[in-house]
Amino acid sequence: MALSEREQQLLAQLEQQLNADDPQFASTMETRPVRPTFSTRAIVLGAVIGVIGLGIVIGGVMLNQIIVGVLGFLVMSLGVYWASTKGAGKLKATADGDPKPSAGPAPKAAKSSSGFMRNLENKWDERRSSGQ
Repeated sequence: MALSEREQQLLAQLEQQLNADDPQFASTMETRPVRPTFSTRAIVLGAVIGVIGLGIVIGGVMLNQIIVGVLGFLVMSLGVYWASTKGAGKLKATADGDPKPSAGPAPKAAKSSSGFMRNLENKWDERRSSGQ
């Protein structure tokens, strides 16, 4: 759902106020495109392990050995797990590669954000009262 022109203006004003009140917090909250990085090597290796596991399952069926079939299934499952998790989920949270936000002065941020939140609440109340 698209924002109305008035809502876009309010959002721009809130963003400017946040930048003025706490520029460090605003820079950490800046939106950047975040994409998971998949390792091609892990996907290929996982697929190979999965195919080997499938071969072991087929071999277990041919030999009529349940334990070999179960072992093949476990190997096949390991291959799928390896391909789907290795290298995936490594997200770049900040530009310098630090996934955790730096521990800045929390009391100052809380103090400025309470004023920020108070202003947000006031604007919300004004908007609701003018709309009724």
